[in-house]
Amino acid sequence: MIRSFSEKTFRRICNQLGKRDPHLAGVLDAYGHPPMWTRTNSFESLVHIILEQQVSLASALAALKKLQDYTGGLTPESILKLQDTEMRACYVSRQKMVYIRGLAAAMVSGVLDLRGMHQLPDGIIREKLTSLKGIGNWTVDVYLMFVLQRADIFPVGDLAAVNALRRLKALHRETSRDDLIAIAANWAPHRTVATMILWHYYLSAKERG
Repeated sequence: MIRSFSEKTFRRICNQLGKRDPHLAGVLDAYGHPPMWTRTNSFESLVHIILEQQVSLASALAALKKLQDYTGGLTPESILKLQDTEMRACYVSRQKMVYIRGLAAAMVSGVLDLRGMHQLPDGIIREKLTSLKGIGNWTVDVYLMFVLQRADIFPVGDLAAVNALRRLKALHRETSRDDLIAIAANWAPHRTVATMILWHYYLSAKERG
């Protein structure tokens, strides 16, 4: 079954999670509802997520904007025309050049077609995307959550979400990955929305110092 959420259901799901989990309720009381983060189902969105791997959001956005400005339109075809020196001038590392070009080639050849992704279950989407070099589970998780609004994803590889969960529930830093997944399972079938509450907590608490 494909589970998703929408602008109409997002706040209601947040409130339901708050009733089930007092820690999430505390975040909603202190900081309000989180934004419903979304991105378009496009090559550009996947490039953005790849750029975000293991760097700050600000650094990734700076590289994305450079690529947009340099190409005049970030498409698979425009990326495949760029030389290494041009991509480096856009703050793209050598490793991520390989990943982004591989994604572009897959889309140009028809190996990957984003238009049909909405109709596919999470597992099939994960198989298709992770078959491409440089796209791992974290990248797929963000794509499923932000682009397709799939409802029940907990990105255990996301440091901000994990650190927010640890802080919110006063967990030891040694808390295992399996234990974190087990805690997040209590939010099913709306783990994506719960994660957005965690991110909201992480960013809001950081802002307040």
